[in-house]
Amino acid sequence: MKIFLDTANIEEVRLAAELGVIDGVTTNPTLIAREKEDFVETVKAICSIVDGPVSAEVTEADAPAMVEQARELYKIHDNVVIKIPITLDGLKATSELSQLEIPVNMTLIFSPNQALLAAKAGARYVSPFVGRLDDLSHDGVRIASECQDIISTYDYDTEVIAASIRHPLHVFQCAEAGIDIVTIPYKVLLGMVKHPLTDNGIDQFLKDWKSVKK
Repeated sequence: MKIFLDTANIEEVRLAAELGVIDGVTTNPTLIAREKEDFVETVKAICSIVDGPVSAEVTEADAPAMVEQARELYKIHDNVVIKIPITLDGLKATSELSQLEIPVNMTLIFSPNQALLAAKAGARYVSPFVGRLDDLSHDGVRIASECQDIISTYDYDTEVIAASIRHPLHVFQCAEAGIDIVTIPYKVLLGMVKHPLTDNGIDQFLKDWKSVKK
């Protein structure tokens, strides 16, 4: 399973990339706004650190404007993927961009039907929002898995990105379900590394080693 980092914080991207486990990065307008940095420069910086897909989201609402903005964003770097929400105009824009061979990550997916339409429109990625589905008492991982099953059954050239990941258990559940990709906040990545038994083991090893050196 591929692991993307869901952030617009350059330092988080740098630290995660140093671990050698990050395959790409996703951003969104909220994450960009949180950093209070220039959008284009932020995407450029991320692309210079991570050699993988970097999602940059359009902020226009109608299809022609989405396509125009997407074409400009795609000029930033070859690794840029255009993030577009699942709407009627979003599908129109995705269809046109796929014909231009500009990759699209169709976002704000909350049902297998939406994922199916996105794949048929030519989206390179579809992003079901696991955590937000859980918030509404739906099984987010199950729905993401259903999206994966449909896309795999019909052999679309589309990968599923499980998004809105809240904790390490979500990551494990997505991996167990065979989902292509998870995109995770930096704090979730850190949580995947940590385990109290690991910490206890290190403490014990160091304590024992000190006794040997005496």
